Amino acid sequence: MTLKKGVAILIFLIFTTSAFTQTIITDRPDQTESSSTIPKGSFQIESGILFGSIKDKVFSEEILLAPTVLSRYGITKGIEIRLLTEFASVKDKLLNSTVKGIADLQIGTKIQLFKKEGINTEIAVLSHIIVPAAKDDLSINKFGVINKLAISHELSNTIALGYNIGYDYYGTGKGNLTYSLSFGFGVTDKIGFYLEPYGSINEFDTHESNFDTGVTYLINNSFQLDVSYGTGINHNMNYISVGMSINILKENRNNM
Repeated sequence: MTLKKGVAILIFLIFTTSAFTQTIITDRPDQTESSSTIPKGSFQIESGILFGSIKDKVFSEEILLAPTVLSRYGITKGIEIRLLTEFASVKDKLLNSTVKGIADLQIGTKIQLFKKEGINTEIAVLSHIIVPAAKDDLSINKFGVINKLAISHELSNTIALGYNIGYDYYGTGKGNLTYSLSFGFGVTDKIGFYLEPYGSINEFDTHESNFDTGVTYLINNSFQLDVSYGTGINHNMNYISVGMSINILKENRNNM
C-alpha cells in the first residue's frame, strides 16, 4: 500500500469517528510531547521497540531500539519527573559493523503552565538533561539538553491538535531547532490515530523534514498499545515502532 493510499484511508476515518474518552495520556507514539502531566502520585511507563534506517551518500545505518523506556512520576499536580532509557543497536552497513549498548540517559521534568476548565487549550514546558552514560560510539560524550514548549487544543470530542516548538543542544555547535504538529482523531472509544509532520533545523542551517502516522488501542483506562510508522520527506529515513503504556495510580498500588 502506498503512502498516498494510506493517508487517504486515514482521512476517510476522520469522517466516521465516534465520541471517545481516554484516561491515560501518553507521550508516545508520536513525536509531539503532550501538554498534560500525569496525576500526582501516579507512575507511568511508556515502552516500545523501534526499528529504523537512515542513509545518505556517505553512510547507511540500521538502528534498533529494544527497548526504549520512558518512566514518568507525578510529584505534584502539574509537575512530573521523567527518566528515558534506551538499549540501542546501530549497524553501519557500509563497514558491516554493529555497536550495541545502553544509550545516554535523559533525566527531566514536565511542568504544566496552563490548564483551565472550560478552555480547550493546554500549555506545558518540558526539559531533559542528556547524561553521557553510554559507550563512546553511542554517546554524545558531553552533557546536552532537550527543551520543548508543548501546546494542545481540543477541537471537538474526537479531534485534537498538539504541537511542539523546541531547542536541542548536544554539547557542541549551535544546536537544533525542532518542531512537530500532531492531529489526533478518535475512531472509537478504544481506537485512535494521528497524522504528524515534524522536523528540525540542524545547526540553524539544514532543514530535515519528516512525517509519521500511528494507531493507538486502549485496553483499559490505564493501559494502551500503539504502532507507528515514520519516513523522511527530504532525506532517506524510515522507521516502524510498536509499544505499550501503563499508568499505575498510587491509590491502586495501596489497594494491591
